[in-house]
Amino acid sequence: MPAVSDLSYDAWLQHAFGPPVRPHGYPWFFDEDPPWWDPQPPMAIEHFTRLFSTIERSLAGFSDAQIAQGLTYLLSTSASGDNGWFYSRATPMAARLHCIEAIEGVFAELFAPRCAPILGHIDEAGAAPLNGVCYMWWDEFPCLALPDDPDCDLLQRTAIDVMSRTLRLESVACQEAALHGLGHWARHRPDVVAAAIDEFLTDGRSRRAELITYARSARCGCVL
Repeated sequence: MPAVSDLSYDAWLQHAFGPPVRPHGYPWFFDEDPPWWDPQPPMAIEHFTRLFSTIERSLAGFSDAQIAQGLTYLLSTSASGDNGWFYSRATPMAARLHCIEAIEGVFAELFAPRCAPILGHIDEAGAAPLNGVCYMWWDEFPCLALPDDPDCDLLQRTAIDVMSRTLRLESVACQEAALHGLGHWARHRPDVVAAAIDEFLTDGRSRRAELITYARSARCGCVL
């Protein structure tokens, strides 16, 4: 399949988010031999960090449906596969860490104001275009670090910290997404996951019984 690599930031935004969303059928990146973005890991992390840090401004010219499609193309392992950008040690650890920390802005500035206040794990009706991407963010996000990476623990804990802070947003969709991610991390980081979820359960921010039940399931890793 053809590949594009040395795209400027603005050209990259157009490549990933510019294609129209088809009303029926598969998205463009499932076409035969689509032009995949295939940069070196340091460039990928640089672009992602800038995007996550300026998400509202960077994507101002695209519809929510285009944004959902573009984020799926770039980040979902079911779409483009895991290209190793995030776990590659060719990128300095500080840059990788900053990129993960910047994800907090995606939830606060993009998902929180644009997602409908519905729960994905029970298939509630009324989802906005970005709800699915929000809910599945940490489930489909590429691998952050390999087990033999000396910075693996720090990078993983940083991601958990982002999820923990996301639980403090006044957004049911974002809270559920964070719980979904924490549920997948519970097996490997049980203590820190339990602490984050216990804080959520006792701080009085959650009012929905279904979300409280989901939080308790996530605490023991019982999420899909």
